[in-house]
Amino acid sequence: MELNINGKAVKVDASEDTPLLWVIRDELNMTGTKYGCGISMCGACTVHLNGQPIRSCVTPASAAAGQKITTIEGLDSHAAKAVQEAWTTLSVPQCGYCQSGQIMAATALLTQNKKPSDSDIDAAMSGNICRCGTYNEIRSAIHKAAQKMVKA
Repeated sequence: MELNINGKAVKVDASEDTPLLWVIRDELNMTGTKYGCGISMCGACTVHLNGQPIRSCVTPASAAAGQKITTIEGLDSHAAKAVQEAWTTLSVPQCGYCQSGQIMAATALLTQNKKPSDSDIDAAMSGNICRCGTYNEIRSAIHKAAQKMVKA
């Protein structure tokens, strides 16, 4: 099967029903995307498929064939850079385990909505769980990234 990951065509030797998460981590050795729950509830495995955030733990690799997959390692847009800078500036992560999924979801939000309200942020981020409870920091970082994007 051939996948387009982070702008590169790669051939993988995986069953069509293998979750995309395991292809990314085990076949391609890209470990930024995390396994959290395996049932699409926590968001740690979030990647972008054609620019939209998806849960790679429940997405069969075959469903992503021929589409544009972006992982945390390939995130390089203006929105992504603003989010990553805000995350660092505000020291958002504690344990850090969920942060790649949080950053992927936040980047997708800001790509679609450059001036999100608190309720927009809450709706976009509601499926991403942070066991350390840094939700207020995450919201602040998204607002900070949005401000940077508006100024640019």
